[in-house]
Amino acid sequence: MQIGVETSKAVDQRRVFVIDQDEIVRAALQFMLHDEIETHELASPEEAYTKGVGWLAPHLVLLGVGFVKERGATLIPEIAAKFPGVRILITCDKSQEATAVEALKAGAHGAVVKPLTLEAVRKKVDTVLGRGGAAPLIQLGTL
Repeated sequence: MQIGVETSKAVDQRRVFVIDQDEIVRAALQFMLHDEIETHELASPEEAYTKGVGWLAPHLVLLGVGFVKERGATLIPEIAAKFPGVRILITCDKSQEATAVEALKAGAHGAVVKPLTLEAVRKKVDTVLGRGGAAPLIQLGTL
């Protein structure tokens, strides 16, 4: 256990999939979350679909906005259909806000805007999972 990690969160049985095209972003998010929640790095939605079978299904997906830009906002309901009840957060830069808003309109539950910080990422994850330490969701643009 590291300093600043709440024991109640560290034994939480929920799972996060970090799906991003950027290996560094995946590693950073996994590093930020792994002390408090089971976290897996995946390079594509298809890799997540293969891994998330049965009891390994995620409770939360952190999805890189690049996949939404590349494949369209229909990716959001596709992920939701593969993992019923999953919560989806989009990771994006300020410059990608319009694409993130499209993902929110398609059913994503929020966004994490870069630069990524430990505190902001953990609070956002806590919020969408309904865990202690939650913060208000920040809405992008005008919905």
